[in-house]
Amino acid sequence: MDRDEIMVNKGQSLARQCFQREVEQPDEQIHLERAALYLAQEDYPELDVEAYVKALDALAAAVKERSPQSSYPLKIIQAINHYLYDELGFVGNTADYYDPRNSFLNEVIDRRTGIPITLSLVYLAIAQRVGLPMVGINMPGHFLIRPVIDEAEICVDAFHQGEILFPQDCEERLAQVYGHPVELKPAFLQAVSKRQYLARMLTNLKVTYSNQGKLEQTLAAIDRLLLLFPDTPLELRDRGIVYYHLDRATEAQHDLESYLTLVPTAIDAPVIQRLLKTIKKGVV
Repeated sequence: MDRDEIMVNKGQSLARQCFQREVEQPDEQIHLERAALYLAQEDYPELDVEAYVKALDALAAAVKERSPQSSYPLKIIQAINHYLYDELGFVGNTADYYDPRNSFLNEVIDRRTGIPITLSLVYLAIAQRVGLPMVGINMPGHFLIRPVIDEAEICVDAFHQGEILFPQDCEERLAQVYGHPVELKPAFLQAVSKRQYLARMLTNLKVTYSNQGKLEQTLAAIDRLLLLFPDTPLELRDRGIVYYHLDRATEAQHDLESYLTLVPTAIDAPVIQRLLKTIKKGVV
């Protein structure tokens, strides 16, 4: 192992420890932006987490300067939209949606482009700092945010220039994503916890790296998903398969056996059992 690999592994270890400490707290105490930056720090060992937290502070301070005295939510949303999208030029990355950089908060801040969930994180961080708490919305296929106000029936689409959406608009957005009409179920507008938010970010990374054949990075994403939600059957299965392809037979066997223990009647159980037989034949 050369010096660069040692430094990367050391950076990954420190970032992983910081991420784990952050997400082991009660959900309401998790600092979402810091956790997302620790997530990015594994790929960017030199990343200065506090510098990016201060960058978000500075964005919020600039919005405050441009905000009207009124604390009316729509006015604050308009001020955030004007600064982020009109002045700074933040934009959804439609040209290269599956670029892994779109999932890293530091890159989104630096490049001013990203995917719905990371642009929403920038938006949430600013809104929180200027006195308009918002939450992520668990809408399938397209992440949204909304103000934490009982009477507010609006959502904000951070990927599309902070567009304000009413329930009917959300239903239309779903139809665009899936290519056919989709009923807007109440569950689609439920707020996600901070752990769920981070899990959705990591799932994006996991899928992107897996599609690119980057097994070590895929493994790192799954490891952190399991820190958030231990013993999740599908993540144990997927990690076992990645271990198998990385020739880490003992770890693969452990995860795949754990998967079958948790869901013995899984539809893919016969396939996993055959894979386990193959692994056991090769284990000395």
